[in-house]
Amino acid sequence: MSTPSYRDPHASLEERVEHLLSLMTLDEKLAQLGCLWSTSFVRAGTFDPEEVARQIPHGIGQVTRIGAATGLHPRESAAFMNAIQKVALERTRLGIPVIVHEEATGGFCHRDATVFPQGLGLAATWNPALVTEVAGVIRAQMLAVGARHALAPVLDVARDPRWGRVEETYGEDPVLIGALGSAYVRGLQSDDLRQGVAATGKHFLGYAMSDGGRNWGPVQLGPRELREVYAEPFAAVIRNTGLATVMNSYASVDGLPCTGSPAILTGLLREELGFGGVVVADYDAVTQLMNYHRVAATRGEAGRLALLAGLDMELPTLDCYGEPLKAEIEAGRLAREVVDMAVRRVLHLKFQLGLFEQPYVDDAVAHAIFQTPEQRTLARRAVAESTILLTNDGVLPLAPTIKRIAVIGPGADDERLLQGDYHYPAHQEILYQAAQDVEIAGLATPQTAGNYAPGPYFTPHVTPLAGLRAALPDVEISYARGCEVLGNDTSGFEDALRIVREADIIVAVVAGKSGLLRPVTVGEGNDSTSLDLTGMQPELINLLAGTGTPLVVAVLSGRVHTLASVASQANALLQLFPAGEEGGHGLADVLTGKVNPAGRLPVTLPRSVGQVPIFAGQRAGADRIPLFGDYIDSPPTPLFPFGHGLSYTTFAYGDLSIHATDITGPIAISIEVENTGKFAGDEVVQLYGRDDVASVARPDRLLLGFARISLAPGECRQVTFTVHPSRLAFYDPYMRFVTEPGAFTFSVGASSADIRAESTLILDGPLIEYKQREVVNTTVRIL
Repeated sequence: MSTPSYRDPHASLEERVEHLLSLMTLDEKLAQLGCLWSTSFVRAGTFDPEEVARQIPHGIGQVTRIGAATGLHPRESAAFMNAIQKVALERTRLGIPVIVHEEATGGFCHRDATVFPQGLGLAATWNPALVTEVAGVIRAQMLAVGARHALAPVLDVARDPRWGRVEETYGEDPVLIGALGSAYVRGLQSDDLRQGVAATGKHFLGYAMSDGGRNWGPVQLGPRELREVYAEPFAAVIRNTGLATVMNSYASVDGLPCTGSPAILTGLLREELGFGGVVVADYDAVTQLMNYHRVAATRGEAGRLALLAGLDMELPTLDCYGEPLKAEIEAGRLAREVVDMAVRRVLHLKFQLGLFEQPYVDDAVAHAIFQTPEQRTLARRAVAESTILLTNDGVLPLAPTIKRIAVIGPGADDERLLQGDYHYPAHQEILYQAAQDVEIAGLATPQTAGNYAPGPYFTPHVTPLAGLRAALPDVEISYARGCEVLGNDTSGFEDALRIVREADIIVAVVAGKSGLLRPVTVGEGNDSTSLDLTGMQPELINLLAGTGTPLVVAVLSGRVHTLASVASQANALLQLFPAGEEGGHGLADVLTGKVNPAGRLPVTLPRSVGQVPIFAGQRAGADRIPLFGDYIDSPPTPLFPFGHGLSYTTFAYGDLSIHATDITGPIAISIEVENTGKFAGDEVVQLYGRDDVASVARPDRLLLGFARISLAPGECRQVTFTVHPSRLAFYDPYMRFVTEPGAFTFSVGASSADIRAESTLILDGPLIEYKQREVVNTTVRIL
């Protein structure tokens, strides 16, 4: 018997897709557009291949989350994947392999996987190379257990800190997000998807700028802002990396639910931005067209709207696709060609991943790829590089003469508070707590027992207290929790005061608690009208500051907080976003001076929630308030600006040197940066630009590029940014994407507000029209 063309690895990818598609029945095609929970194949704590065969008689496109839905160790997880795959390959007519998808925002969401800093923490490094390394570890661990699709990175532009999912993002700026998102996708997908994991850019589009900062809330954005700001990170990652998949936003934009909008998922995503991969639904998003947005009356209609819009796969289960779509086709309301187009994309991805040649993994060795010393070292480095020194009067690094330290605060010795909402095991709480709580069981996935049962399984986590004790074995370190993250209990204040009386210095770690189930302070669905530290933590800081003992405060939280009072009372203030398993070591490395801090804010920290939204890329006129120049109760400036972060050393910037001919050619902008202090350290050199006179209001300060450079004391380096004119393009009054000739001001500095050198020049020439998918990234050369 001859081998079917679709099984011939020497045939072209297109030939294999078209041949397989030609053999498929309608039921088999629709099955490829759907998904089932991995846990639905488990009965009484035992995997049941007969249950798999019963549920997927025609195959299935994807299987939802083994790692993030069970308590399996890597070896068991890989064996589970192999067993599911075996049924799909051997007990369906065409033997089309399945894809297992997983979460991977701050590390692979799987038992025993490395817990890296949450997305916002990775963004605080401003280090694309580090992000690529982190994604490489995620790729290796996912490959080891056979998971080939990651629902990451989050490319939402986060400019409203009330929104609970800011911690999952790379911050507020589209250029920073695009650079770090591209770095993540390169590390995850690799140069060849046969050795990689398909990445997912999410959530398309505008999800983070909802009314009231509310999850799933409606979004009101004009077409220019939607493209220039919110679509730009997606455009960057698509053009830089060949992004494999995109996930829709739950929100509606100007009344158009993204899940069912051809204008957004086809017109903008595919036609304007050039995306050619698979669009997958955020969980239950298709159903929401019916019961949330109310633009569909039935499941079939919801499925039809989504598929016609360009949404290829329904996750996490078959709800509106499958039989409801089949009924729409049979009634003549949906053309089979629309189904074929989506199936074609799904099959193309499966062939790209090499699943037809290598559907199984070696479960016997899967565990060897988890919790290696090298991975933990990388996680520690990521924490240290992400730690942001906001203020410092000289109390840091900790002096070698210090003999006694009082470590205080709810975040000081609680491994749970090192977790982000999509870290394992914080993400598991919605599963294992549902087993004891009938009210939340309806929100959870199917429950499992035995080895499959989820639970509060932590990798070895290092808290700040443990990190300091390991770093300073000869120092007497006392600890008091002081108070909880939430609640009004102050009974721990006396213990805190008692140990402070004997201390040379206080290290207070205040915190948030990220998660999906309440009580938490931040995370998906946990939005807030207040940005203050929660519970009695502000009162604890007041109490400690009143003792007169030098006070160092570290804020460990996924929320962007208003910290004016804390900043005024602390001798040093640090920001640490959910840091993961090596959080304590990484923070201790910075406190002790082993690592010179160089984290930079990927978001703006406001003085008050009343300033929201406030961010660095605001359009002309946003930097001033007419008549009096301020609010009646506050300056208009942020407490800490985008890009801010201090060091233990000092850096001097030279004059700008700019070489350009006209608007049609690249612009070379050079500057020398010297370490003028006593410590080696990293500086994040940031390039901003302004179109001085444009046909629409443009941002006063637009990030164009950045570079994190390492300098020894006395060392000087020249940093040269090359800016392509397309990087200056915008949508004009006629919605043409153009670069206009005229005057441009280029600024280089240590933050968006700390500008060290600036120069204006005239760039003559014709108006140039581009497409957004043609924008060329700014490049950096360091001599």
